[in-house]
Amino acid sequence: MNQFLSAKFFSAKNIARLFITAGVICCTSTTQAQAIEALKCEYLTSPLGIDAIHPRFTWIMSDARHGALQTAYQIIVGTDSVALATGHANAWQTNKVQSGSNLVSYDGKILQPYTKYFWRVSVWDERGTVTLSPIASFETGLIDKSNWKGTWISDGKGPEVKPTPYFRNVFELGKKIKSARAYIAVAGLYELYINGQKIGNHRLDPMYTRFDRRNLYVTYDVTAQLQSGKNAVGVLLGNGWYNMQSTAVWDFHKAPWRNRPTFCLDLRVTYEDGTVQTITSDRSWKASSSPIIFNSIYTAEHYDARLEQPGWNTINFKEGRNWRTTIIRPAPSANIVSQAMQPIRAIETIPAVDMKKFDDHTYLFNIGRNIAGVSKITVSGEAGTVIRLKHAEKLGKDGHADQSNIDVHYRPTDDQDPFQTDIFILSGKGEETFMPRFNYKGFQYVEVSSDKPISLTKESLTAYFMHSDVAPVGTINSSNTTLNKIWAATNVSYLSNFYGYPTDCPQREKNGWTGDAHIASETGLYGFDGITIYEKWMADHRDEQQPNGVLSSIIPSDGWGYEWGNGPDWTSTVAIIPWNLYQFYGDSKTLNDNYDAIKRYVNHIDELYPTGLTTWGLGDWVPVKSKSPVEFVSSIYYYTDANILAKAAKLFGRTEDEAHYSAIASKIRNAINAKYLNTATGIYDQGYQTELSMPLYWGVVPDALKAKVAANLAERVKQDNNHLDAGILGAKAILGALSDNGYAETAYAIASQETFPSWGWWIKNGATTLYENWDVFAKSDLSLNHIMFGEIGAWYYKGIGGIMIDPNSPGFKNVLLAPAFVSGLDHFESEHTGPYGKIISNWKRKGKTVLYSVTIPANSTATVMLPAGKKVYLDNKEVAAANGLQITSGSYEFVVK
Repeated sequence: MNQFLSAKFFSAKNIARLFITAGVICCTSTTQAQAIEALKCEYLTSPLGIDAIHPRFTWIMSDARHGALQTAYQIIVGTDSVALATGHANAWQTNKVQSGSNLVSYDGKILQPYTKYFWRVSVWDERGTVTLSPIASFETGLIDKSNWKGTWISDGKGPEVKPTPYFRNVFELGKKIKSARAYIAVAGLYELYINGQKIGNHRLDPMYTRFDRRNLYVTYDVTAQLQSGKNAVGVLLGNGWYNMQSTAVWDFHKAPWRNRPTFCLDLRVTYEDGTVQTITSDRSWKASSSPIIFNSIYTAEHYDARLEQPGWNTINFKEGRNWRTTIIRPAPSANIVSQAMQPIRAIETIPAVDMKKFDDHTYLFNIGRNIAGVSKITVSGEAGTVIRLKHAEKLGKDGHADQSNIDVHYRPTDDQDPFQTDIFILSGKGEETFMPRFNYKGFQYVEVSSDKPISLTKESLTAYFMHSDVAPVGTINSSNTTLNKIWAATNVSYLSNFYGYPTDCPQREKNGWTGDAHIASETGLYGFDGITIYEKWMADHRDEQQPNGVLSSIIPSDGWGYEWGNGPDWTSTVAIIPWNLYQFYGDSKTLNDNYDAIKRYVNHIDELYPTGLTTWGLGDWVPVKSKSPVEFVSSIYYYTDANILAKAAKLFGRTEDEAHYSAIASKIRNAINAKYLNTATGIYDQGYQTELSMPLYWGVVPDALKAKVAANLAERVKQDNNHLDAGILGAKAILGALSDNGYAETAYAIASQETFPSWGWWIKNGATTLYENWDVFAKSDLSLNHIMFGEIGAWYYKGIGGIMIDPNSPGFKNVLLAPAFVSGLDHFESEHTGPYGKIISNWKRKGKTVLYSVTIPANSTATVMLPAGKKVYLDNKEVAAANGLQITSGSYEFVVK
């Protein structure tokens, strides 16, 4: 960061000085309607089935007036919405709390399971005016595993059996139904049906965890699907990561938990008279094989429509001899908890843009862009016709789908499990449709081949972009088309690798590689409201951590990755992501939850490497040409972890830990500088881009040498013809290292390049996602949908738009605005919706003048820093903004000349 962006500069004393010397800009405006909006519980809107005993409430004060500020709040919580509307709460009622916080944890009566609670908040503004929010709700789930009534059941077959099982049960409800909830926990994947109707629109539920340590259950409101009298409930199970039948990368087919999928269901019905009936999974259920004759999360899904059993999940279905009694199974783990997060959904429907017919047996569909998800085909043909749908990211020289860039880890045992190739066997009963249920792929092209002639049109195939359904919270637009396309491609790659946990790629591995995830976390948090996914993944970290602190390089893991790839440069996720969540949301819960895990991790490295330098790590992965020492880059991440731990200790009032880990951080920093920094020249090691940018970005450079090191970095980039020479760790650091130290123009020169190696080079070669290798013609490491070079997405917000977090006021309570009016752009627009609302930072050129437009949401403030040496006007009055001008909420337009 620049010296005026440092945490030290934004001390309470300096902020107070700015208020006095610069004056608080608090212009008058016409009175506008104030509202309390976006009420969430546990960062979800009206969630069902949460287990948190102290759930968090958040809200946004919507008020466009300049200086609008929350000065106090009062929360009331109760089980009676009518009483709550009159101000009466039977669960919790705070006093009027003098605070500007809009993040409050429940602290009332003990929450009861299976209970719907209503809540609302009253907010007082700076004038003493009170505004009442709408009434919101949340509903508890089982809360404690002892509340489960059902038992875990399966069909009694072994893990090698390929056909997917159906389960069904018929039950009777004898009274008038008031409400009903289904609670289902599964080891594997599932679809739930009641009276023939699929429940919910989730895909690939439940989210993947370390199955022998934690399992997730999902809650549904099924009131509308039930009826008095007889009802039928059906469950279809898939393998997911629980029963990997493919010979899988990283040995998932040898996972210690591997078994035939199993589930536990409680269907809890509340009658109008207040009584409760619970229908459960038990031995009275029947099971049979389904038409899904094979399914693998790693490869594909095979479906034989001749085996369909119409009505299998309805009341009047006649069970034949192929329906057998189920068996009781032990619970996969002792830890069954609520899936309190946004689910995976099919978010976008994408029609094919082109179809090529090779012959009556072979067709190639192009959906026009690379995605993660599934395809759906509609076709007619003879019974027994075998159709294969081969999914690929690129075409070969012969024009056919080519998987050579993504099948590197495919380990086929035979030809019965082709990679990313669905198999659909027709029933011959007219027009038929197939879309896989328990798989997803990374692809742009689908080659459809058939063993018998078929007739297809461009409309015969549709693609669905799937990912965790996280709300977009950021937008970027500029006068540079390539920049805009890079930003869009970054988002698609980020979402393509967000499936209940962050992954490396959606085709080749689908694994939670830690290095990829921490590199992309800021990009994700600027663009999407992903806190629930990250909180779940941090729980996965705690599940995977060994007692000595070691983490695996992929999380969740089947046990692989504890001995390779898991040094600090990768598994710093344990510290970096909780810290980033605290910075972006102002919520320290995940940081606190992970505190002991970070501590064990840092302690272990300190024991192994007492000098402060560690050789444990993978290094700067996929570099262009210059390779930096593993010890150098990994020690910087080790320093980052220790530094975060020291800051967390301070935050939580752990004085002894703060002193201890501050000392360790200093030891590491000093050791790095002693070995690698030439203090006379300001050069680290060989002076490569990675070696100069990482110490700047992560705060290793001594303050007195920052300017010299930054100048050397800018010169090195110039020597490299304003092109990158870095792997993923250097690419994470370089743009910020330049922008934060006065070289935004140099950073933009790199970011806007359109020749090799650059992000723009990918775009010019047709990319719609980010790649795994700078060289689009590389013979290895060439997945076309990776997020590990994705820091550029965050840099747009920070480095050009200038929307940055104030380290002394996290969660954008006070926003730092330091836009860079780079000469290569005519205009740039950036928006980010944080915990207090939408932040807008837009600028455009008008001749030699720059018009800079800002919107700061109510209940927050901003410090605006504009280029030194320029005249800055606000409301036709010159103001001093080079060193920081404090403004209140509202909209402003600065004129910079």
